[in-house]
Amino acid sequence: MREISWWKTAYAVCVLCAATAIALPAQTFTTLFSFDGTDGALPEAALVQGTDGNLYGTTWIGGANGGACNGGCGTVFKISLSGTLTTLYSFCSLGGRACTDGAAPEAGLVEGADGSFYGTTPAGGSTGANAGTVFKISPSGTLTTLYSFCPQGDGCIDGFGPIGSLVQATDGNFYGTTSEGGDGSGTIFKITPVGVLTTLYTFVCSEHGCPDGEIPEGALIQASDGNFYGTTTDGGAYGLGTIFETTPSGNLTTLYSFCSQIGCADGKEPTAGLAQSVSGNFYGTTPFGGNSTCTYGCGTVFKITPSGVLTTLQSFSGADGAGPYGELIRATNGNFYGTTSYDGAKDSGTIFKITPSGALTTLYSFCSQSGCADGDGPLAALVQDTNGKFYGTTAGGGANLYGTVFSLSVGLGPFVETRPTAATVGKPINIVGSSLVGATSVTFNGTPATFTVESSSLIRTTVPSGATTGTVQVVTPGGTLTSNVPFRVLP
Repeated sequence: MREISWWKTAYAVCVLCAATAIALPAQTFTTLFSFDGTDGALPEAALVQGTDGNLYGTTWIGGANGGACNGGCGTVFKISLSGTLTTLYSFCSLGGRACTDGAAPEAGLVEGADGSFYGTTPAGGSTGANAGTVFKISPSGTLTTLYSFCPQGDGCIDGFGPIGSLVQATDGNFYGTTSEGGDGSGTIFKITPVGVLTTLYTFVCSEHGCPDGEIPEGALIQASDGNFYGTTTDGGAYGLGTIFETTPSGNLTTLYSFCSQIGCADGKEPTAGLAQSVSGNFYGTTPFGGNSTCTYGCGTVFKITPSGVLTTLQSFSGADGAGPYGELIRATNGNFYGTTSYDGAKDSGTIFKITPSGALTTLYSFCSQSGCADGDGPLAALVQDTNGKFYGTTAGGGANLYGTVFSLSVGLGPFVETRPTAATVGKPINIVGSSLVGATSVTFNGTPATFTVESSSLIRTTVPSGATTGTVQVVTPGGTLTSNVPFRVLP
């Protein structure tokens, strides 16, 4: 199988360490599920809320099939909000050591407009190159491999080792990155829902370095301007990572090179993607660098404008956590939420809130229960469910020390989410929420729309004629629910 990066190997060794946790008042933290290995282990990726109201995710190892993975090649799972977990698929299920269906998923899933979930694996595949896959899986667990990287004989010009999650763009296609390949430094690609892949950009390295970056690990984000933004872990002017912008056709611009300040006070080696605020600025994390006493820096939270002006909002000190590997998410109150993978009150990671101006609050420090029963070492981003609560995973700890799924309530109310968040008039839209049965009205920035209530968690509608950019509102028997982000009506 593909080699695991050094920090992940070290983490797998240390993940069984015990510690304690602290919660602030007016919060409710709940461990929903503890993995036992047979149902998966070491969940590293963020969860996603499905239109059926359940959460879906992946585990890096574990599952029913050992194959070439010595303990399982990873899984796809579904979990209810009450904590009932169903293993939908165990990778390497076709037998042998080749794992032609993929292995060791490090990325989360994205639900497509067709109701299926799409994801990547950095290893396995049918080409014999062990270079990874793009797959589709139904909510009931039927998996289809859409693409296997590095077809034999092409020198991996299409890339290999995809680590980041996919994003479905407004054109209906999926966009993602490979961490290696092309010329050895990674690629940006587009893939249709039926599996036709186009390499849009190849990161270029030479004896003079990798000026546009190398090793893109985080997910792309399609911003309000229609372009994609992302990060590379290495490369750039100082060799320690970049932030970039690319058009849908693959015209790339490097916006920022990390470690441009003395001692890498601005952070280094970003592994996660970005989040965009309503103002149009982007927010993200670096797991290393910053002003701190940690050997390599405890990591940072930063803000960057679309033109590339970066501001470091927070340098972690260790006491407030260290190693933020996952993306930030923008919650319905306008603040950003994230996790650190270690340190904190008891050296096992934290959940934090940070305002757009940089005021940080530690909301939870892992391991408050004996043996880290509440989890240890979160590596992934959180997701805010439409019920208002946050859900996430830890890569270690729990009752069986293989990781957990948890929820955290901080008092935020329910909302609705449109999928997609931008479309032209007449296009079909899914509205995901909670307790939607009995809804009497759907409006797009005040313009009424016809709709059908499919279930308590799903309304189907179309963008009405005359609609303008703004929030979507749904009137239900329990009250009026507003979309978490403004819906953009495209020309």
